[in-house]
Amino acid sequence: MTSTATYLFGILAAVLVLVAIIELMRRGTLRERHALWWMVGGILALVIAVFPQVLRWASHLLGIVIPINLIFFIGIGLLFLVSLQYGAELTRAEDKMRTLAEQTAFLDLRLRTLEAERAQAAETAPGADGSARGDAETEPAAPVEADVDAPTDPGTEQ
Repeated sequence: MTSTATYLFGILAAVLVLVAIIELMRRGTLRERHALWWMVGGILALVIAVFPQVLRWASHLLGIVIPINLIFFIGIGLLFLVSLQYGAELTRAEDKMRTLAEQTAFLDLRLRTLEAERAQAAETAPGADGSARGDAETEPAAPVEADVDAPTDPGTEQ
């Protein structure tokens, strides 16, 4: 009875892992490219749980005396592949971040240069005091005349 319970527990655990991976992918928490090795591990766990003789056969074929050592070896191998994939992804992200930071620095420098040139041009232009220039920035706004015929709010004065 214990071997049946262990057998069913192995199947249930493998199915739960696969369901969790699929659910994370469905929610968008885990991308497909990151889920690849986790899916491989979950499917291998399910195959071994359903057909335990496959583990014995594979370990005998590879010359591994204790079948559980093959599971540890495969698990370590899968974790190594996941780590390698994340390392490559991190390298790409760092390169992209460095490129974006450089572009931002260049754009910031360009903006400061253009603002300085504009300020210098405004200072050296004739009529820098605003008297001879017709700029909307330096010219005071014309007063708005009220419409005499328009109804007014009784609580305000004209």
